Amino acid sequence: MTGRWLTRDDLGAAAGSAAGLLLVSPDAASAYPLGPEDRRAALGLTAAALRAAGVGERDRVAVALAEPAGALWAAAAAEVAQAAADLGPRGRMRLHHALSALRATTLVATPTGAMDLLARLHLEFLLDPLDLGLTSVVLTGEIASKRTLGHLAEEFGARVTEVYASPFGGAALAWRAAEEDPLTPLADGLLGLAALAKDAPADPGAPLAELVVTPHGHATLGDAVLRTGQVARAAAGIPAPAHTVGDHVLVRGVWLALPRLERALAKIDGVTAWDLAISRPGTLDTAVLTVTFGRESLIGNPMWRSRIEQAVRALTPVSIGVEIAPEAAEGPRPGTVTDLRGHHLGRDRALVT
Repeated sequence: MTGRWLTRDDLGAAAGSAAGLLLVSPDAASAYPLGPEDRRAALGLTAAALRAAGVGERDRVAVALAEPAGALWAAAAAEVAQAAADLGPRGRMRLHHALSALRATTLVATPTGAMDLLARLHLEFLLDPLDLGLTSVVLTGEIASKRTLGHLAEEFGARVTEVYASPFGGAALAWRAAEEDPLTPLADGLLGLAALAKDAPADPGAPLAELVVTPHGHATLGDAVLRTGQVARAAAGIPAPAHTVGDHVLVRGVWLALPRLERALAKIDGVTAWDLAISRPGTLDTAVLTVTFGRESLIGNPMWRSRIEQAVRALTPVSIGVEIAPEAAEGPRPGTVTDLRGHHLGRDRALVT
C-alpha cells in the first residue's frame, strides 16, 4: 500500500475542487468523485455482487438504502434483473406496500432495516413474511448483529447474502454467504487491511486491523489508500468489519461526524460536556445525546434544550434524542461516545488496543 492515505474528512475537505459525479454523504462530510469509467466500474462491481447473491434476469429488485448508495444499487440491479426500484430506507408500511406492488423477489437493505421490516410484519401487520415471496435478501451498509443472516433466511425463506460496500460511495466491494465466512472480494486489489495507528499494512499477527479501499485505476484517487473507519478482528482472509474507529460513527447505516457535532455544541453557551450513547435495544439503532450544562439555571430551560435539538437535527438525517444531565458541571470536558452495541472502539486510533 503506497501513495496518499486519506480519510472521510480528507474527501470532504476536497469536495470543493473535486470533479465528476460526486457521491456525497447525507451530512456532506465526504464526497467521493466518480469519472465516467469509475461509474461504470462501480456499477459493474455492484452488479457482480447481485449476481453472486443469486439475482438473475427474472428477478425484480427493491432497493431500500439511503443515498448515495440507493440510486447506484438500483441502477446496477437494472442491469442484472428484470426490474429494479430505488425505494429509500424509511417507512416499513410503505416498503411492504411497494414490495407487494412491484412483486419484488429481491430486497436490498441494511441488516437492521430488514430485521425491522420482519418485526413489523409479525407484530404490527400480522403478516407471514413468506407471503412476500422474496427469494433473495441482500444486506449491506451496517455491522449486522449476530445470527442476523440465518434468522432472516429462515423467516423469509430466502437466500441471504451480506455485501461489503464502500463506505464512501456505496459500490459493492466484497460479499459473503454466511456469518462465519470471510469476505470474497469482487475484484483483486480493492480491499486491504491496515494498521490502526500508522499508515502501513496491518501486521499479520495484529488482533485488529482497519479495512482500507485501494481504488487502483480510479480517475483521481488511483494512488490513494482510503481508511474506511471500519475495523475487523483477526481471521483468515479478509474478515467482515465488526467495529468502527475514528471521528465518524455508524448509526442506522449513516456515518455521523463527531467533529461536526462537537463544533455545533461548542456554539451553544453553557454546554460543558456531552455524551452520545448508541444502542440497539431491538431491531434498530437508537442514539441519545446527553448534554451537561455549566450552570444550574440552564438545566430546565426549554429554549436551551430546543437550541440543542435544532443544532443536532441540522447535522444528520438520523434521529438523535436529546437529554439534559440533571446536574451542572463546571469547566469544559471532551465529548464522549458510549456505544452499547460494542461497535465503536474510540476516536483515537492510536489508543485502540
